[in-house]
Amino acid sequence: MSGRAWGVLFVLCGAIFLEGIDVAMLNVALPSIRADLDMSTGMLQWVMSAYVLGYGGFMLLGGRAADLFGRRQMFVFWLVVFLLFSGLGGFATEGWMLIVARFVTGIAAAFMTPAGLSIITTSFDEGPQRNKALLVYSGTAAGGFSIGLVVGGLLASVSWRWVFFAPVILSLLILITAVVLIPKSPRPERSGQGVDLGGAISVTAGILLLVFAVERATHVAAAVTAGTVAAGLVFFLAFFLIERRSSNPLIRLGLFRNGALIRGNVTGLLFAAGFFGFQFVAVLYLQELRGWSTLQTSFALIVIGIDSILSPTLTPKLVAKFGNARVIFGGLLLAALSYALFLPVSMDWTYLAMFPSLIILGLAFSLAYGPLTIIATEGIDEDEQGVAGGLLYTSFQFGAALGLSSVTAVSIGATHGTSPAAQLDGYRAALIVPLAAALIAAFISAFGLGNRSGIEDPAASADPVREPVDA
Repeated sequence: MSGRAWGVLFVLCGAIFLEGIDVAMLNVALPSIRADLDMSTGMLQWVMSAYVLGYGGFMLLGGRAADLFGRRQMFVFWLVVFLLFSGLGGFATEGWMLIVARFVTGIAAAFMTPAGLSIITTSFDEGPQRNKALLVYSGTAAGGFSIGLVVGGLLASVSWRWVFFAPVILSLLILITAVVLIPKSPRPERSGQGVDLGGAISVTAGILLLVFAVERATHVAAAVTAGTVAAGLVFFLAFFLIERRSSNPLIRLGLFRNGALIRGNVTGLLFAAGFFGFQFVAVLYLQELRGWSTLQTSFALIVIGIDSILSPTLTPKLVAKFGNARVIFGGLLLAALSYALFLPVSMDWTYLAMFPSLIILGLAFSLAYGPLTIIATEGIDEDEQGVAGGLLYTSFQFGAALGLSSVTAVSIGATHGTSPAAQLDGYRAALIVPLAAALIAAFISAFGLGNRSGIEDPAASADPVREPVDA
């Protein structure tokens, strides 16, 4: 790749690193925020949930906006919004102020992330060059989350407000380099292409309600959760009907005939559910049961961040030799092995006993995450790359929310009593959730093993995919 191409990739990697480090730092700062702002447990949960709702709810709209209004324009504009509201969160004096700031920051990330991904998929030629760029990109995302755990612990020990101020400094640097290095996107030809407002409202409302239901499942009655899910499904039905009749749909329904795209998104959802659910249980075990400090826990889990090294170095070689589908399948099997090795966790486990599970999970992430990004966007027309990226990141975000709520529900249900032994029983039961998610994901991904790349033959699938759905 040319120096300019590396420069563009550097900027986009900086943005996804920013998104990962922002979330990770906030995770470890929550206890300090609760103490300073005198927030209840329920209100504290909304500091995280507000971001998830904004990010997951508006991702599809963000992806389509990149296709319609220009990828660079959307990336730069929403990076500015991210910068401003991340900084405003650091000045919050009341819990509700912080929650509002996090919600808008999540919306900004929802528009910025698919725009950045679609810049990569449209700037680099499909094949080895794009694959390498995407694997470097995914490795940087993983590195942001891993490094954020440690940096967040260090900053929170000074003041939790620096967890919000630090991303402002980083995002300002990214903004300056983005304006200089990313070439201006040609304004898309939108004559006769109005914004599908009905589709945007219905799908965003549907996703918001489903993510809200999952996030709140362990805190409200089952009837409330069922009602929220039902309302979300009604909005999705409305979205389907609107898209069938729209001359300029938000998401062309023919996209869902692409088997690789569907496998990639469903597998990504399950993989994210297992990955984030496992980390949540591991953090609770180390901090609440073993009494480890935030910083000790951060350093213990940073070994998972080996994926940031392996994704751009080892994974491209494996993809070139075995193809995306086989590498993903291997990564999912390694993830299942990692979760299984942690199942016998006990009160007196040493870090050496935990290490094999954590290092294998880092390897699994490096094998699965990047290639999933490739198969979910490869073979998609350039004018729909934003939508494809939005679909993928919506799947990841919804999977993370689903995994967190599922392990919480299982842990609570399996904990009988307040003794450490009872807590440990709950954590062991919750660990079955990520194991099951990884095994189901491996089963689904196995259907793509017949095709070495994991992508349908474009010659065989192009026409059916582009065909109007009514045909």
